[in-house]
This record gives sequence, structure tokens and C-alpha cells, in this order.
Amino acid sequence: MTNPWVAVRPGEDPTALARTVSRAHETFLERPSGTDSSVRSVVLESWRRSRTMGVDPDRAADDAMDAASLERYRTEHPMSLIRPVVRKLLVEDAADTGLLVAITDASGRLLWVEGDTVAKDRAHAMNFAEGTDWSESRMGTNAPGTALAVDHCVQIFAAEHFARPVQDWSCSAAPVHDPLTGRILGAIDITGGPRVAVPEVLQLVRATVAAAESELRLRLLESPRLETAGPRLEVLGTARPTLVRGGERVPLSGRHAEMLLLLQTHPEGLGADHLAVLLDENDLDSVTVRAEMSRLRKVFGADGLASRPYRLVGTLTSDVEDVRAALDRGDVETALRLYTGAVLPSSYAPGIEELRDELRVRMQAALLRCGDPVLLARWTASVHGRDDARAMEAYLHTLDPASALHAQVEARLRLLGV
Repeated sequence: MTNPWVAVRPGEDPTALARTVSRAHETFLERPSGTDSSVRSVVLESWRRSRTMGVDPDRAADDAMDAASLERYRTEHPMSLIRPVVRKLLVEDAADTGLLVAITDASGRLLWVEGDTVAKDRAHAMNFAEGTDWSESRMGTNAPGTALAVDHCVQIFAAEHFARPVQDWSCSAAPVHDPLTGRILGAIDITGGPRVAVPEVLQLVRATVAAAESELRLRLLESPRLETAGPRLEVLGTARPTLVRGGERVPLSGRHAEMLLLLQTHPEGLGADHLAVLLDENDLDSVTVRAEMSRLRKVFGADGLASRPYRLVGTLTSDVEDVRAALDRGDVETALRLYTGAVLPSSYAPGIEELRDELRVRMQAALLRCGDPVLLARWTASVHGRDDARAMEAYLHTLDPASALHAQVEARLRLLGV
């Protein structure tokens, strides 16, 4: 079976493939609704996400942290714990090879870029540099950004990149997970010429990730109190949202939780007027938003929030993001376990109501698609799924018509008016 994550297969001509992919990319930009069998599905799906998120195919990366903020952020980041392993396995052999090795955070921001000096200078032309945001939502299809988006190792070859300034390069990347919680911490990437897109390089990246995660596990066992997770937002099924940071649980006001969740959902940033609309349909003014943002900085930390537009600096994870990630990779059982309730159930902010409905609909659709009777039973017995008539009907179809359970579910459906 062909490996969909590998870009250049053994025996394939990279030059001919580059021409084919380039034509397919230009065709896609003209007719995004079309399909092309010459493009790998993982790439085509990423192109569609990139277009939906409004990525400019002619833009180079332009969202860099200032040097002081970057140094402080990456020194405290858990990916710094595995940097020595990455340097030993990849960076030390990258000199004079034309290759770069990058380490990102979970949002796709480049924490370190090391390797061949000439390649590093060339890469500055597209701003592939420490501190810049290479998330898929910012730069479109690229190996580290896409690996984080789909939570899987991946190669991106030449014009498979969504942004034209990147199409002279190829890259292989894989996500790195916290060995205790399973959360994504960041990614390891190798960037260079066409030879980076062969299967052996992807194997090398995966082996490096495995070694890095093993090292991280040892560090955690040696220092149980070592904190590997950055700030985390908990907003599902609770009337009192919480920010978890450095082992401390900080209660948040509803408004501050709304603002943080909206900024996490819009990594490109939000202007004061746009944020006001998402927070209150009754014309909340931008002056009030700026005042509330000033108060939020005191709670969240001024270094974590940027202005013009308002946006998060660094990584903020959330229980909403965890559910989405599980659904994205088709892990319905994990998504159901993590979905502990509606998003900020007491919020009436239009932007939050939209997120709440979107996540619940996705959860329901995934359950209906998988048709697993155990998961359907769990969902329809939960507070947030007990009135879901569609899921209950799907569960009913999995039961023996002669069973007492079938009769009970039928009775529940009648109570719902079905």
C-alpha cells in the first residue's frame, strides 16, 4: 500500500513530480472545488484548509516574536528539554549539507532553526527564521504546520507548499507529544532540497521524535514536578472556567475565558471591533474591549498577548482543542471521553455560541458516522447527549428488537416526541 505521508516514492523522478504538482497547485488556486488524482489527499485537504483560512499564496511568513520575548518563551518551553537530543541526532550532521533542522511549539512557531549556514541565509528570504509563525493557518501547507494540524508525520515537496515563496523547498516533520498527557508540544522538522522528501528522511525524523519523547519521559520521572505543559484553558461543561498554569489553577471570569478562547480559535488575530462583535451582539464598543483586554493581561501575562491585532503569543492549549484534535484524527472514543460538556455553557457571546454549536454538531456527526453502540450508549446517557434524538435512533438500530434495552430506548424516543 502506498504511504500517503511520503512525498517522493522510490524510483520516482523528482523533477517530473515537481512539474506535475506545480501545475496541480495553480489549477487548484483557479478552481479550488476541483479534485486532482496527481495530488496526495493529505496535501489536497491541507490546500483546502489553507484557502478556507484565507492564507495568501504569495505571502512569506511575517509574524515574528521580538528577540527578547522569543528568548524568554523558548527557554521556558518544554521543547527546550529535548533540544540536546535533536542537536545530537540531526543538527551536528547538518553542516554543509544544505539542510536545516527546526523545532516548533504546538502552534507552529519556530523556536530554533539550525543547520547549514548557507541554507539558513537562503531561508531568511521566506522568513523561515526563529520566532516566526509557520502554522498551517498562517502559512498554509508546510510540513511542520501540517504535521501539527493533522497530528501525524508528513512530507511536503516543492509546489505542494500552499505559499509560492516556499516552493523551492521540501520538508519532513513530525509532532512531538508530552509522554504523560499525550498533548502535542511541538514538532521537529528537516527542511532542504528535493532529497528531504524521500522516505528515509521521514523515518529519520520519526526516530528522532521517538528518542526525544523517551528523553522527555526520563526527565519527567527524574523530576516529577517538572511542568511540560504551557498555559491551558478549561471551558467545557463548567460554569467557572479555569486557566491552568505552572501547576496552579486560576479561576477566570466568563468574559476573560471568552476572550482567550476566541483568540485561540483565531490565531491570525482579531481587531478590537471584530472581537467586540464576537463577544456581544448588542454593540459592545471597542473601548470596552481594550479596557477588558488590559485587565486580562494582568491575569494571563502581558507577554502572552499581542496587540494590533489582538492575538496570542506562544502556545495556549484547551480542552476544546483536545476534542477537536481527537475528532480530526478520527478517534471518536477519545473525543467522547474528553467532551465533558458544552463550551462555556453560561456564555451568550455570539462567537462562543457558534463554537459551542460547532463542537457539539461535530461530536454528534462523528458518533453517527462510526455507529459504535457502546459510544452511542455513552453519549445518549450523558447530560449533553440525552436529548439527542438522532443519536438515540442510531443507537436503537444497533439493539436487538426483542431486548428490554430496545424497549427502553424506544420509550425515551417517544418522550422526546420522535
